[in-house]
Amino acid sequence: MAKRSNAWTTVPEILDELGITRHTWQRWRALGKTPPCTVLPNRKLRIRRVDFENWLSSLEERAA
Repeated sequence: MAKRSNAWTTVPEILDELGITRHTWQRWRALGKTPPCTVLPNRKLRIRRVDFENWLSSLEERAA
């Protein structure tokens, strides 16, 4: 069976992985510089893991 690409991650998990603060995340999000986020009915954000990894790769490519 193929690996499913619908795994989700939370903002706190991303903050921890990137080593940034929530304030930095919110600023980046306001500027449109974060991966696409889905707002759940409880107003919590979720990010598809594949979108996060693609976004991170694009940042690495721009830095090279």
